[in-house]
Amino acid sequence: MKAILNPYTPNAGAQPQALVGRNDQLESFDLLLARIEKGRSEQSMIVSGLRGVGKTVLLGLFRQEALARDWVVVELEVSKHDDTEFRRDIAVRMRSALLELSPRVRWTERARHAAAVLKSFSVSVDPMGTWTAGLDVQAAEGFADHLDLTLDLTDLFLAVGETAKEHGKGVVLLFDEVQFLKPSQLEALIQALHKMVQRALPITMVAAGLPQIAELAGDAKSYAERLFTFPQLGDLEPVYAKEALVLPAAEEGVNYTPEALDEAVRITGGYPYFIQELGYATWTVAEGPAITRDDILAAEPGYEAKLDASFFRVRLDRATELQRAYLRAMAELGSAPQKASDVANVMGRTSTNLGPTRAELINMGLLYTPEHGYAAFTVPHFDRFLRRAIPTLEVPPLRRRKTR
Repeated sequence: MKAILNPYTPNAGAQPQALVGRNDQLESFDLLLARIEKGRSEQSMIVSGLRGVGKTVLLGLFRQEALARDWVVVELEVSKHDDTEFRRDIAVRMRSALLELSPRVRWTERARHAAAVLKSFSVSVDPMGTWTAGLDVQAAEGFADHLDLTLDLTDLFLAVGETAKEHGKGVVLLFDEVQFLKPSQLEALIQALHKMVQRALPITMVAAGLPQIAELAGDAKSYAERLFTFPQLGDLEPVYAKEALVLPAAEEGVNYTPEALDEAVRITGGYPYFIQELGYATWTVAEGPAITRDDILAAEPGYEAKLDASFFRVRLDRATELQRAYLRAMAELGSAPQKASDVANVMGRTSTNLGPTRAELINMGLLYTPEHGYAAFTVPHFDRFLRRAIPTLEVPPLRRRKTR
């Protein structure tokens, strides 16, 4: 079939032609904005899930919905930054949000105050004013100048929230990869958002991250579990997984046999990104107009090779020799969460000895801890890839400490 007509989109964060199985999250977001518009409180959302389940795609849909309701959208893909860089990211985006709420030539006193607070928020780490260029205001003394990220971010949100309320608009923060926030940054965000709820100001946040984010938020502030809901995205139920394949193909006059769909669900496990990859690969080998089980099987080696070379490989290549061995030992035990002691036994080491390696892999975002003492892969089917990429487990020898 013609490559140009291929309806599947195996790209990072690309919206699939048919988005299925996420109605609950979309309805929750719509309710969140609607209640805030009426001056009522509603819990913000932190969406969690493994890599490739569609978290970034969902944030993109939230953005479309927010813009359609005339909300101001502040987007940020979080990186591992120190507090200075985090202030820069927030300052630059809140500057844009403030100017979107009201052009500078029409600023009210409240908007001008918000600009002055924004200036204070950044002046301690940006004395030249490059992050707040064009605001043409003096820093607001006593606001956002405490040199404490939590207090300063709260002051900034209060000032911008008051401006948004005055203009009858809302501001929604759409933050991706929030597991990379430092504890101090996550705590500051949570406390600032808590103040928005207390003051009934129209600033809210919907974030996305790996499964450990719910635990991290709870550790940062005990009331986080009351401030947020934590919907989890996983694999699609078989009926939705099949729709994700069938609906785009139908628009091009192509259909699937029931046997082909069953095989596709078996191979992909229903994970959204994998469905797009398999659909794309199958389109390149099938003659159509009906895609059969034989077409799915013919496409499987190419599908697997593509995932190995890109989706999986880029993650493994970041690991050291010992980290790779730890991952491979986990894969030896299977795809389920594994006890640290069991992994250590496979490697012929002790849990204490391997504790730093395990912690490094968690910090890198390759593992997460679903419960105390256990770790699991953040990437679906990673265990299968590891067994292909590293056929034999080889544990590097222990390095002996040098003695004087």
